[in-house]
Amino acid sequence: MAFARTCSVALVGVEGVVVEVQADLEPGVAAFTLVGLPDKSLVESRDRVRAAVVNAGAEWPQKKLTVGLSPASVPKSGSGFDLSVACAVLGAAERIDPRAIADLMMIGELGLDGRVRHVRGVLPAVLAAADAGYRQVVVPEQAVAEASLVPDVTVLGVRSLRQLIALLTDEAPPEDGEQEQQQERADRLGTPGRSEAVLGGFLVPGSGRAVTAGGERQLDLAEVAGQAGARRALEVAAAGRHHLFFKGPPGAGKTMLAERLPGLLPPLSAAESLEVTAVHSVAGTLPPGHPLVERPPYCAPHHSATMAALIGGGTGLPHPGAVSVAHHGVLFLDEAAECSGRVLDAMRQPLESGYVVVARASGMMRLPARFLLVLAANPCPCGRHGMNAGGCECRPSSIRRYRARLSGPLLDRVDLRVTVHPLTRSELAALEGTAECTATVAARVREARERAAARYAGTDWTTNSDVPGHALRKGWPVAPGALREAEEDMDRGVLTARGLDRVLRVAWTVADLAGHDRPTAADVRCALELRTGITRGSTLSGSRL
Repeated sequence: MAFARTCSVALVGVEGVVVEVQADLEPGVAAFTLVGLPDKSLVESRDRVRAAVVNAGAEWPQKKLTVGLSPASVPKSGSGFDLSVACAVLGAAERIDPRAIADLMMIGELGLDGRVRHVRGVLPAVLAAADAGYRQVVVPEQAVAEASLVPDVTVLGVRSLRQLIALLTDEAPPEDGEQEQQQERADRLGTPGRSEAVLGGFLVPGSGRAVTAGGERQLDLAEVAGQAGARRALEVAAAGRHHLFFKGPPGAGKTMLAERLPGLLPPLSAAESLEVTAVHSVAGTLPPGHPLVERPPYCAPHHSATMAALIGGGTGLPHPGAVSVAHHGVLFLDEAAECSGRVLDAMRQPLESGYVVVARASGMMRLPARFLLVLAANPCPCGRHGMNAGGCECRPSSIRRYRARLSGPLLDRVDLRVTVHPLTRSELAALEGTAECTATVAARVREARERAAARYAGTDWTTNSDVPGHALRKGWPVAPGALREAEEDMDRGVLTARGLDRVLRVAWTVADLAGHDRPTAADVRCALELRTGITRGSTLSGSRL
């Protein structure tokens, strides 16, 4: 009997579980059995691995072969086990020294010709390997930059199984000849100069998600003319990470404002960058050439997105949805009233907790989902209700049904609600070129966030929206009498208890932007206006918050 083992990683959401890949050869009729709760794509690895081993110049063992994936109770999916399975088989066949692969972590898909292809989830897989004590990992050449983000781990990038065999057996690497063959094949395909090493890293498109890439041009807030109230609401949302709802007719600038919100947010910290990159790696949305996500992501799914696309899920083990792809960034739902009410209400739990728990028959997982939500909707189905020019022909019952698609419990979790009015020609001409740019507003946002972080030093909170209402009232009281108007609104039923807590959080953000030590009555009044949309003579009518 011949036996060898190596290791790989099974991903459960964005968390990895170390899997020991064992290969056993026994005399008998030639057969290949794969056990250990594999899914369909992993079962197909038997044919991929056999063809890759033969095309890499190694001999396939003509014996009874059993490959086990341990622990067997953990569901395993995907093609990332191919490389470890092939090396375990070659170790059992003594083509490779079994001791050379026993402590190696291997991640990668194999093509039939022996090329090693990129797979999703390399970063969380390497993080799991590092946590388990592994210090050497083998990944596809295209994933070296991503895997190298994990400290204290030696990363070996390989282009093909033949190259890995040569490295493990101290043979001469086949680099030069292999590159020439790849270039010849590329030329025959009509893509001169593009090697198959690059073709091995195919990108898998997202499920209806639009995620900004690291190399895209940052949109400038100065390009938005007018909309002083909406711009200030955008600044408050960025400073305190408050959820935002824009309501207004088509063409008023709701989408333009939302698209410029990520530029106002501070860059991600080192820990946040790793969290976001891990999610994007699993979702397959990492932009080429940018292995580390350093800017807050911006995700804008179509309003027809399903529950699985927005919240997470799918067949088998769940995959991250748009709320997780927007982790530590902005999730923008345009035409929110056209979205499924059931899908929208499913966001109520992650808006409060910052994570999603997806349960399926095959497993349960927790996915991060701490995002800044921006909703945009028209006032009625035709979008012209309330406009000075009129023209709205929607029935009152149709308008009520349209607005009811955004449920009260969902809107109660949205801190800022702003009506975006259409621009007049005089406003467009007068304000052109005079609006503040993104850099100026982002500097104020950064200062406000620094004030909040200093105030909450020693706690688990960093922004005002994170602090529970009872802790905020007890630990950081406002100025005497500042909450009088908000408490009166609560007595009249205009605010719920949750709404009062959110007004208090927004008031602290307004105070941070204004440089106040604690919220004044004017700060609370401004927060109430942003919350209820009722004009109260706050500083919203001034030039700055």
